[in-house]
Amino acid sequence: VQLQASGGGLVQAGGSLRLSCVASGSIFSIQTMNWYRQAPGKQRELVAAITRGGISNYADSVKGRFTISGNNALKTVYLQMESLEPEDTAVYYCFAKLWGGTAGYWGQGTKVTVSS
Repeated sequence: VQLQASGGGLVQAGGSLRLSCVASGSIFSIQTMNWYRQAPGKQRELVAAITRGGISNYADSVKGRFTISGNNALKTVYLQMESLEPEDTAVYYCFAKLWGGTAGYWGQGTKVTVSS
């Protein structure tokens, strides 16, 4: 499985961005698609996840502001980010978790910078 993330950039606080993650290869092996982020000096954290059945969950810090969605059996997954805050500044990574465990594949990351 290969993942290509895009959509990051510089935005002012209160603004919006949409991240995309396109999967290729053995996408049938993907159970869930996830967005993580890693801010400078901090650990990588799970932001949002979506299953093949469309069930999603979110970190408390982004609930009500971020929306994860997917199409084509998780071939493409989006993270719509609204009301962005400087605290959302991070490199965002998509992660495809495979069936049957915790293993998966990481995308290359896309940087989001929110200015105050």
